[in-house]
Amino acid sequence: MEKKKQSRETQSNQYSFESAYPNIARWVMDGWIEIGYEYNTDSFVRALDEGGMVWQGKSKYPILEDALKDLDRGIAKWFEEND
Repeated sequence: MEKKKQSRETQSNQYSFESAYPNIARWVMDGWIEIGYEYNTDSFVRALDEGGMVWQGKSKYPILEDALKDLDRGIAKWFEEND
């Protein structure tokens, strides 16, 4: 049997970053995120805009997905309070 290659369109329908993390996707249109431990902030994930850091996560997460979920929730809370 020959395996069929999936098109990019089919693959993107299976998983969408925007669907999984809608607040991060919205945030990066005007701000940015940083991923990776930062000694000066003692955080692994951060959301920033031109004014500086608006949210920072914990210093460690068991897996990257946990960090992204926390970041998405943190940005959602920021949107609720500032939009």
